[in-house]
Parts: sequence; structure tokens; C-alpha cells
Amino acid sequence: MEFNEKQLAIIHTAEKLFSVTGFDGTSVRDIANEAGINVAMVSYYFGSKEKLMEAVFEHRTNQMRIKVENMLQNDQYSHLDKIFMIIDEYVDKFVDRQDFHKLMMREQFNEKGTLITDLIHEVKLKNLASITKLIRAGQKSGNFAKNIDVVLMMATITGTISQIINSQRFYRETHSMTDLPAEEFNKHIRKKLSTYLKSLFKTFLTNEA
Repeated sequence: MEFNEKQLAIIHTAEKLFSVTGFDGTSVRDIANEAGINVAMVSYYFGSKEKLMEAVFEHRTNQMRIKVENMLQNDQYSHLDKIFMIIDEYVDKFVDRQDFHKLMMREQFNEKGTLITDLIHEVKLKNLASITKLIRAGQKSGNFAKNIDVVLMMATITGTISQIINSQRFYRETHSMTDLPAEEFNKHIRKKLSTYLKSLFKTFLTNEA
């Protein structure tokens, strides 16, 4: 689904508020006030807060899934190069969309099934299917090791990035970057995470030192 400019403005506002106060702690009126619009406009475009949350997920996840699927079908790149490209996609989306991923992390601690936990679960399953297809192709060609747990592999990628992004104060203090502007820090950490994860997974996937 393509969203128009007004819809995207509402989606981005909702994403920001959801990440700070949670889904249950944010009202449609809160979103409307923050976006500077009438409450009725939120209902007009999305129908309900639940549908708005679904739109947030659709907006944030569809673009990456399309990129990954197109990349997997491109035979110009090796299987390892494709893994490296996926790593860069994950690093970019976590660094560039920190509000959204704070929201995801916040809601995943909810033990009971909710709309958001169900959406997260669905996204994870779709991403896992695509990555598993790539890993199996690499194994079939002899480029990847045989015993690879793709679920743990994805948890390593997302967990590593998430931990650094969500504990920036610790990283900044331990690397003498306390006063570094956010834009420069993001540039640094983007490169650092990409290099680290690529080195780790080259060893892990190919058994190369």
C-alpha cells in the first residue's frame, strides 16, 4: 500500500509517540495533537489506533522485505555478498529508524499476545523465510557451512545492533564519545557495526579465520 503525505505524517508521529509511551499509553488524541491535526483525520485515514499501528509496521517493514527479495534474486552477487548487504540493511534501518525499533523492543517484553507482538512475529517469520532460502542456497553451492541455525544467526545480527543502539550512553562513555553529535555518532556506529558483523559472519558462515 502506498501512503500519501498526510498519512505518512500521521504514521511518523504515531511511531514516535508509541516508542515513548507505548501503544496502550498513547491515545488517538495524543497523536492528533502532536501532528497538529483533527482527531477525525486519524479516523478518516486509518479507522482506528490498531489500524494505524498496522500501517506503521507496513510502512517500516515492506520496503526492506522488497529490497531483500529483489537482492536474493540477483545472481550478480555471491551468497556471502548478499549476507553482507542484508547486514548493511539491518544496520541502516536500526540506526535510521530508532523510534520504530525502540517501539518493537518495548512491546516484545509484553508476555501476553497483542496486536503488536503478533505483527512482530509475522515480520520475523517472513524475514526468516527469505534469509533461510539464501543460507540453504549457499550451503547447496558449498559456500556456506552445513550446521547453521538461521534463527540464532538473525538474533545475533538484530541483537548486536539493538544492544548498541539502545545503550548508546554506555558505548559513548567507554569509547570517549560522550560529546560527539548524534549525526557523527550514527555515522561512526553504522560503519563499526557493519565491519564487525561482516567479519563475524564471514568466519561463522564459511569457517574462514
